[in-house]
Amino acid sequence: MVVGEFTTEVDVLVIGAGPGGYVAAIRAAQLGNSVVVVDKDIVGGVCLNRGCIPSKALITAAKRYDSMQEDANMGITAENVQIDYSKVQSWKDSVVNKLTKGVEGLLKGNKIQIVSGEALFVEKDQVRVLSGYESNRYKFNHCIIATGSRPIELRAFPYGNRILSSTEALSLKEIPKHLVVIGGGYIGVELGQTYAKLGSKVTIIEGSDQILPGFEKSMTQLVNKALKKKQVEIHTKATAQKAEQTDTEVTVTFQVGEEQKTVTGDYLLVTVGRRPNTDELGLEGIGLAMDERGYIQIDDQCKTNIPNVYAIGDIVTGPALAHKASYEGKVAAEVIAGLPSAIDYKVIPSVVFSDPEMASVGLSEALAKEKGITTVTGRFAYGANGRALTANEPDGVVKVVAEKDSGIILGAHIVGYEASNLIAEAALAIEMGATLEDLILTIHAHPTLAEMVMEAAEAAAGHGIHSLGK
Repeated sequence: MVVGEFTTEVDVLVIGAGPGGYVAAIRAAQLGNSVVVVDKDIVGGVCLNRGCIPSKALITAAKRYDSMQEDANMGITAENVQIDYSKVQSWKDSVVNKLTKGVEGLLKGNKIQIVSGEALFVEKDQVRVLSGYESNRYKFNHCIIATGSRPIELRAFPYGNRILSSTEALSLKEIPKHLVVIGGGYIGVELGQTYAKLGSKVTIIEGSDQILPGFEKSMTQLVNKALKKKQVEIHTKATAQKAEQTDTEVTVTFQVGEEQKTVTGDYLLVTVGRRPNTDELGLEGIGLAMDERGYIQIDDQCKTNIPNVYAIGDIVTGPALAHKASYEGKVAAEVIAGLPSAIDYKVIPSVVFSDPEMASVGLSEALAKEKGITTVTGRFAYGANGRALTANEPDGVVKVVAEKDSGIILGAHIVGYEASNLIAEAALAIEMGATLEDLILTIHAHPTLAEMVMEAAEAAAGHGIHSLGK
């Protein structure tokens, strides 16, 4: 029985407090609106609580543990290196908690009301929020839907006990003896490699002809090499068929070509993508336009087909990236305020926090060719960079793609140490319409990793200093 229902009027109602929703709420408040944020979970969303942040914490801990055992070539050796996994998990949780409290503080500091509960549209300008036995209505002038996504659950591999989604894999109480992973995308590779560094035997089953599909094969080769160095077993062009569980292990049957194989581990991690959280909001009842997969249709200002209702993040088409959601959130808030803002997806960096890291932004050579653009490319190897060598990180390459006649930067693709940070310079260059000459004439500090971006631009222009021409 639901008791007590009141109606509150608000300028902007944001449904979802993840990296899209809370950013949208703050920007809307900055622009003079009264704002209410509704979320059935903890602020920060999947990214902060069950995705980006906790995974990077575990990745860092695993890399630190691994490097302590592999620095003998630098003259550094350590004996009896041990890991207390419960403390690792506690440290990870402390990082998450600190950031969650930071988001709460930002929302409250911007006079944004945080409401805990599940939102359900009852009118085109009203939602009912259910929280336990309480129900309240919110009548809004504008609404931004930012409810995110959840892992896809395969019928043959239901989550529970020994079959995990990424959420459970990040909170295991023990390091698996043998982790089987279905899906060789960025989540599967990141978590698989992390547990391999912590001592797990890892098997990856991937349906396409390479791990990390969508990235250039030349980029994934170094990650493949690193995985194999940790004895990770990789099966590509493989189809997982079924799983049989006991209290202590799970056996996966999969097909590779004409051969049927099995592998047994103590845990199975399924990472085959995510689905939008749009099925429990009552959107059909108000006539909101969605495609057959449940993604909300929007225009270039994040507007849906219903006036004053906007949608951002994983519930609209495009890559499921936290930084894309945050960007869209700011656009939606600014459009609501009457500013001439619109989304432009030309510059969305994609990063895999593997070891070595991978990062891409803009066009690849192949995509530029499809668009009829004649390009020049330049490469620079980590092994020729002083800072990479002094960091004992010699494996990697920086590649810059530019339009041939104008020299305008079209894309950059980096695999190697700190690729996730290096990609920012290339992203800014593309956003500003910079040329190869702009990168070349920018004086880069020495010795730094960032010099490689300049060096790759010089190579593309045909006068690389620290690399030989073709």
